[in-house]
Amino acid sequence: MNVLLLGSGGREHALAWKIRKSRLLNNLYIAPGNAGTALLGTNVPVEVTDFEAMKRFSLDHDIDMIVVGPEVPLVEGVYDYFHEDEDICHIAVIGPSGKGAQLEGSKDFAKRFMAGYNIPTASFKTVTLDNVMEGNAFLDSLPSPYVLKADGLAAGKGVLIINDLNEAKQSLWEMLNGKFGAASNSVVIEEFLSGIECSVFVLTDGRSYKILPVAKDYKRIGEGDTGLNTGGMGAVSPVSFADDIFMEKVRSRIVEPTVEGLKKERIDYKGFIFIGLINVEGEPKVIEYNVRLGDPETEVVVPLIRSDLLELFLAVATETLDEKILETDDRYAVTVMMVSGGYPGAYEKGKPIDGLNDVQDSIVFHAGTVNAGGETVTSGGRVLSVTSYGKSMDEALETSYRNIDKIRFENSYFRKDIGFDLRTQ
Repeated sequence: MNVLLLGSGGREHALAWKIRKSRLLNNLYIAPGNAGTALLGTNVPVEVTDFEAMKRFSLDHDIDMIVVGPEVPLVEGVYDYFHEDEDICHIAVIGPSGKGAQLEGSKDFAKRFMAGYNIPTASFKTVTLDNVMEGNAFLDSLPSPYVLKADGLAAGKGVLIINDLNEAKQSLWEMLNGKFGAASNSVVIEEFLSGIECSVFVLTDGRSYKILPVAKDYKRIGEGDTGLNTGGMGAVSPVSFADDIFMEKVRSRIVEPTVEGLKKERIDYKGFIFIGLINVEGEPKVIEYNVRLGDPETEVVVPLIRSDLLELFLAVATETLDEKILETDDRYAVTVMMVSGGYPGAYEKGKPIDGLNDVQDSIVFHAGTVNAGGETVTSGGRVLSVTSYGKSMDEALETSYRNIDKIRFENSYFRKDIGFDLRTQ
């Protein structure tokens, strides 16, 4: 098979690393890719939302399957674009239809879907400028803190958690008046849930599903989960509290009704469902849906999959996933993100990276890198993800940290406490 993988981050490097191992693969292309994916396939200068260029490239290179990494092309309808064009409708797209992608593209759609299928989640109210007074009244009914979410995609910045009621009302007004652009024309106000979070990933062909290894990521820039939110500073899998009892609740109360709900709504969904969960005193509740794999969770989940990933994707495309067995590794996997100094605020790019060839017993996934003048340099805030296996979480972490010490670029930073909260579970 000839495969075109969309994206340029650590998630896509991890997917490329796994797809490269498939016995079904002929050629792997990554659009636009990074310095790491260039070692596994051919990077191509096609943007993830340039569907016309994607079509031309797919026809010119006999592409059999497109694997979509990030959410934006899914929300913008890449699945529908290929599915509805007779010249390219034979090309399988791993990802949901545009309507299915609304599970991530619209917080209101996702919350109404959950409510319609009795999927446990926080109580909520959707507010626009037309009913802002009702929104204020809903805030009055809630205990502090207050959760405000932009309805649309806001590049991971559209969620506010505010302790003061008057500040929450002011922030609601600012969001409705363009704080996050069109993404916050509608705002979902949610009850705050207290507990510990984890990420459950489901692969579905629209009929059946497989639950992948569970992961936990760490969003805050500072140790002890302090400071600003980032795209993710590290991840761990498996998760100690996600035992068989907890996961049976997840399967029966959340995964099963989600997949069944998609079928009942006649939503074409062939791809990943990311379920962001919170464990509230042993009871799982949904914080959010994403319609693709998370990052950096992908960098620990994918390495724990022993099955041929391309075979699983082919089964998704042909709606035969129920005939496949998902084989997984019984070890721990952890990843620690190396980021540019200043991130998630302003940071410099173009810093040369040294020591990559000195790494042993870890996998280095590139997140924000490019090749420049024959060397690998930084090109993003999150630069590298260093993943390791171990018989325990601590053993895997020790290996990642040992190898991080061998990698050098100016003003690099990483958290030294990934997994800290799981030691008490």
